[in-house]
Amino acid sequence: MADQHTDTQNRGPHADAPVYTAGAALEEANSAMILVHGRGASARDILSLTQLWRADGIAYLAPQAAGATWYPHRFMEPIASNEPWLSSALALLGNLVAEIGAAGIPPERTILLGFSQGACLASEFVARNARRWGGVVGLSGGLIGPAGTPRDYPGTLDSTPIFLGCSDIDFHIPKERVIESADILKRLGGDVTMRLYPGMGHEINQDEIAWIQDLLGAVR
Repeated sequence: MADQHTDTQNRGPHADAPVYTAGAALEEANSAMILVHGRGASARDILSLTQLWRADGIAYLAPQAAGATWYPHRFMEPIASNEPWLSSALALLGNLVAEIGAAGIPPERTILLGFSQGACLASEFVARNARRWGGVVGLSGGLIGPAGTPRDYPGTLDSTPIFLGCSDIDFHIPKERVIESADILKRLGGDVTMRLYPGMGHEINQDEIAWIQDLLGAVR
């Protein structure tokens, strides 16, 4: 189902993003996962991933980007070129985290998962809001910004379990950026697992799904 999410603190392109939900009702859930779709995809697309694993008591929330894109240019372009879309998208995630918290689920039991452009957005959000999270799953993505972007993020991830998975020949996501992102998130205190899959396409594989299944078993 879709809930209309109106963010009074976010007047950017994603301020009125609808949020699709699945799994347990937020008020009854033990944990939550925010799923962030890729460019040209939809919230319903990424919500369908939840059929690939088994977990009880988890609320799934998937926001829908305006125009099916979180920001207009490639994630390694200058950050200013992706404004105000990027800031609006980050604010939307922040407000979803607050909404989940208001329902009684703390960040320690909240997972952020994204694919492609959504993985970039989720990774960047967590780096900018470093604290203990239930988990972070970046499927074919990396931190946002061109080479040389300052990465002096404040705070600590406090051993948050983080997974970064990507093809080693992904046209959209250079493996060097995945490696760099893993290193930065480790320096921030994340418990990072990074896997580069030889010759894989821009897709999700069963090994990644298995890691997510294990994570869900640990977050209660």
